[in-house]
Amino acid sequence: MDPFSWLIIQVIDLFVLVIIITAVLSWLIAFNVLNPRNPVVGRIWDILVRLTEPALAPIRRVLPNLGGIDISPVILILLLMFLKKLVLWVGGY
Repeated sequence: MDPFSWLIIQVIDLFVLVIIITAVLSWLIAFNVLNPRNPVVGRIWDILVRLTEPALAPIRRVLPNLGGIDISPVILILLLMFLKKLVLWVGGY
């Protein structure tokens, strides 16, 4: 595998992990398990939202309102998995 394909795949895998962590953290904040006013939790939450929101916002604009259920992380993960397979396919792996 060439280094560029490897790097793209690793970045995609890392971004999927960040999306999952952001989703879990949002559930913990929503159910008052974690307090976002805590400086450490607030800072981590701010970093994660700044990393994921640019990719999630366009998907949220296209999706219909599902009554408070946000499936945009799932859609984004599916798109990233497709991109990963596409990189492997184009590279002949």
